[in-house]
Amino acid sequence: MAELENPNVMPNLITFLSSLLQKLAESNDVNRRFKAQKVSVFHGLSRPTISIQNYLDRIYKYANCSPCCFIVAYVYLDRFAQRRPSLPINSFNVHRLLITSVMVAAKFMDDMYYNNAYYAKVGGISTTEMNFLEVDFLFGLGFQLNVTPNTFNTYYSYLKRETMLQQCPPSIVESSLSLGRSLNLHLCFNEEDSTHQNQQLAV
Repeated sequence: MAELENPNVMPNLITFLSSLLQKLAESNDVNRRFKAQKVSVFHGLSRPTISIQNYLDRIYKYANCSPCCFIVAYVYLDRFAQRRPSLPINSFNVHRLLITSVMVAAKFMDDMYYNNAYYAKVGGISTTEMNFLEVDFLFGLGFQLNVTPNTFNTYYSYLKRETMLQQCPPSIVESSLSLGRSLNLHLCFNEEDSTHQNQQLAV
């Protein structure tokens, strides 16, 4: 998509996606106290010291994948969370899920991409761990990697709209947010529903 090639578009989308994932992770961190959550290969023993914003910026800077890969990675994260509700995105797994989703998206979308060893260095993990994460992520997705143009545009439109809202005056943003305060923090599109009326990984 040509619009994503605009140098002013992606940094703003990355910032909003980071903010969305930060809020989601913090919410699920709180929920861990009241509802059991499984531990997976994506869980670290402690919270990474690097922020989600800085980590995603690092991936964006060094992955050298096409911009659309980040939208597809966002779709993958939503699919993964929908298929594995017992493994919600939190502060202990969000970083590994991010690097894995972007790598898988790049392999599926781009003609040329870096290997697992390179992505492991970008993500600050070992190549062996990167390999394990990739396999578990693919099984978590049920190997459903195809993203239709309609699905892509739905997720991209959401990110673009919310990014623009963040740049609006506070009074306008407050009016918009009030419409969705009753929504859960993490709801997904049902991709089998061609109308795409359900919500997604959104605040």
